[in-house]
Amino acid sequence: MQRPAPGGPPPAPVAQRLVIRYAKRGRMRFASHRDIARAVERGVRKAGLPVAYSAGFSPHPKISYSGGASTGAASEAEYLEISLTGACAASDVRDGLDAALPDGIDVIEVFELAGGGSASQPVAADGALRLEASHWRVVLPGVQPGDAARAVQLFLAAGSAPVDRLTSKGTRRLDARAAVLALELDRRASAGPEAGCAILRMVVRHMTPAVRPDDILAALSHVAALAPSSPPLVTRLAQGPVGMVAAAAGISVPGTPGPVGSCRPDGPAGLTPAVAATPRPPVQGAAQGQEKATCPGAEAER
Repeated sequence: MQRPAPGGPPPAPVAQRLVIRYAKRGRMRFASHRDIARAVERGVRKAGLPVAYSAGFSPHPKISYSGGASTGAASEAEYLEISLTGACAASDVRDGLDAALPDGIDVIEVFELAGGGSASQPVAADGALRLEASHWRVVLPGVQPGDAARAVQLFLAAGSAPVDRLTSKGTRRLDARAAVLALELDRRASAGPEAGCAILRMVVRHMTPAVRPDDILAALSHVAALAPSSPPLVTRLAQGPVGMVAAAAGISVPGTPGPVGSCRPDGPAGLTPAVAATPRPPVQGAAQGQEKATCPGAEAER
């Protein structure tokens, strides 16, 4: 028996595709992906954007998400793509949607996904969104910088760093070392009010299955018994093509453009080039207030 076709007129055609970069801050870092998606859909309706809908018996807005940070991690570089039935100015979409979204979800940038973007936008020449790597900042409360530096050196010297992750389909083993393009200790955390915390910065390649910062922290715990006194505060600072992310992080990765605006032979100020990772071949297949309370002054160097 043939299934009946949905009645009514067909959905309006897509006239414009926009990419929205937004931040997940404060308490919203504890929101799940589904919570974020629901908030965005409500914000789109409240802002009056002419969002396109899919066809069928259950039309849904054409909004897709790429490379979302896990629950519990803050981010300054989350991306979503939205299709509109009418052309809108990027600045109007940014201001209207930002005002309509709840506190902690902040629209940073909006650009059209057509013909590529600027050097600071993760868009290929053919207009495709390219999210190949992420730059993460991890605050480790109660960990001394010297202990963190030794753990990083042991991790980088290892040929592999297998960790087990519990998933809905059971336990899965990942090689955390294979995804790490660079891992450094921020020496600015070794003095002043941040003396009780170590801060790590890492550039992590996007892989399948994905390797997350908590996987890398689990590997550091295995190789050097690194144990923060309270849960680490994880923030994604950037994501995009490997070269763009490495340049934004001030880290040189062979085969990619070097750090922009830096000609220091020993690397950017405040970082420890001695523990920079050797790139591995690709493998197929926090709330701001809490940071200040847990590690005073940690937010000031951002």
